[in-house]
Amino acid sequence: MGLITLELFSTLDLVGQAPGGPDEDPDGFDFGGWQAPLMNDVSGAQVLAAYEGTDALLLGRRTYDIFAAYWPFQEGDFADLFNRIPKYVASRGTPNLSWDGSTHLGPDLAAAVREVQSRHENVKVVGSLNLVQTLLTEKLFDRIDLWIHPITLGSGKKVFGDGVVPSTFTLRQPPVAGPAGTVYLQYGLGDGTPGTGDMTVQ
Repeated sequence: MGLITLELFSTLDLVGQAPGGPDEDPDGFDFGGWQAPLMNDVSGAQVLAAYEGTDALLLGRRTYDIFAAYWPFQEGDFADLFNRIPKYVASRGTPNLSWDGSTHLGPDLAAAVREVQSRHENVKVVGSLNLVQTLLTEKLFDRIDLWIHPITLGSGKKVFGDGVVPSTFTLRQPPVAGPAGTVYLQYGLGDGTPGTGDMTVQ
């Protein structure tokens, strides 16, 4: 089975909505593009390195539409990668999949994701917060790459929304802090559920 990684950009209060631009996901959100002022060569290199070896994208409908309207007309490392590899789209509707290499996943999302995982070595889930909530709840992923940025917004869709199931994680590598204060964390999904104890017992 291949590796499914959730690529997530978050504020300190764990808002992950519309980091890339004001038109990305504007529904009731005034801070679209919050990540842009905090990007630099270090964080850019981290993100690029995280995508090395990627051979498929798993996307929600909104993220797919944004990507399909942008990446086919760009040049560079990300454009070359995203335009070349297969794109799998989770949507309850009937999306217009005009981007070359795109496939609409079937209604049984869990089965469809497992099929994608069996077909590819390194699958990335980008943005797609609604899809991410399902994958977190169903534990249909292997790793989280999480960039936490030193701002709070107080509103917006959260990276970890209501309904996330209790889970444990293992730090895969030491945290890395960039010059703007962004911290890059890489966690693997662990086994079982969080334990409890009593710290008052001497």
